[in-house]
Amino acid sequence: MTSFDPPRLFDRRTQPHIITLVLLASISALAMNIFLPSLPNMATHFATTPAVMGLTVGIYLAASAVIQIFCGPISDAIGRRPVILWSLAIFTIASLLTPFAPNVALFLTLRAVQAMSACCMVLSRAIIRDTTDTNASGSKIAYVTMGMSVVPMLSPAVGGFLDGTTGWQGSFFLTGGIGVVLLLVCYFDLGETAPATQNSLKQQIKEYPELLTSPRFWGYCMASTLGSGSFFAYLGGAPFVGSEVFGLSPSTLGLYFGAPAVGYFVGNFLSGRYSMTFGIDAMATWGLIVTAGGLSISLLIAYVGTSTPLSFFGGMVAIGVGNGLTLPNSSAGMLSVRPKLAGSASGLGSAIMIGGGALLSALAGVMLDGATSDKPLLWIMWVPAVLGIIVILMTARRNRRMSQ
Repeated sequence: MTSFDPPRLFDRRTQPHIITLVLLASISALAMNIFLPSLPNMATHFATTPAVMGLTVGIYLAASAVIQIFCGPISDAIGRRPVILWSLAIFTIASLLTPFAPNVALFLTLRAVQAMSACCMVLSRAIIRDTTDTNASGSKIAYVTMGMSVVPMLSPAVGGFLDGTTGWQGSFFLTGGIGVVLLLVCYFDLGETAPATQNSLKQQIKEYPELLTSPRFWGYCMASTLGSGSFFAYLGGAPFVGSEVFGLSPSTLGLYFGAPAVGYFVGNFLSGRYSMTFGIDAMATWGLIVTAGGLSISLLIAYVGTSTPLSFFGGMVAIGVGNGLTLPNSSAGMLSVRPKLAGSASGLGSAIMIGGGALLSALAGVMLDGATSDKPLLWIMWVPAVLGIIVILMTARRNRRMSQ
């Protein structure tokens, strides 16, 4: 690991400032969440069904997964800085063009292009691994993600407000403007952190088998995928549950929708505070237990027949806490398996996680078609969390055996 001077804002010769890392990690979450309360009105604008507009989540996630497969090895080969700057430029242009889409097909295409922002999230973690050792990286990733968690906490409320004042287009104009600001911040603050390599992009991709044949990589990767799968299913299904089952308006739905982000903030704070004390395996395990436990309580309330918007969305806080504990620590585990391939590991792991999330998001949309309660969505969220507990326990057991 190369030694870097402590960060000084807008000094590319030092480590990137944590403000820059938080912004990089946040931009994809902003693009994912801010427009969700507007989905019913967007369906009316494009004269299509809510189910078709719900594809905006799945398409964004699927495109993110594909992009992340390549952005990691590309950044390992040519550097983090150029990949991030180009990704931000493309993302910004797509965001500013999206409000002018004349039909739903072009709108969905531009949403896929917006997924270039996923490179920023992936490479912010790789940059931390470039400049920090394994246990400390789990803590630092958690602190960065804690800052990032404010975005999904606030952006649905902002999107709901913009929908009521400027129309759904306002969310995309705001996103594009923030993209311009972040591009300038990164240009002046983000130096190159990737270790020097003589490998070409083709050689970097050929080293994927080192990761794909590692049981530890797969253990952390699947724990991350299953833990976050509950949240992605929520993204795909909660707008329907909020608007159709509970009859909430876009502005009210926007206020409720950010509930998991409150827990995510808390979970990441706990990870940042205690990961170095208890270790990444213990923190990831407890995160999945919290997620599954919270969903179990929500299912019980649903079957008792007392579900309300407050009980449903309030229960999602547990998913946020669980993900805040699981994701930073499982990500640190993935990146520690082969440190020289940190960018590739971050990209491949995120691609698998986002790909699984896209499937669960789409599944939630299909299974909720015509649903009259929140039970189908809660089951789709509960099953991955329980499977994740099994996976992380097996991974932690393997680590203990290796250490002995």
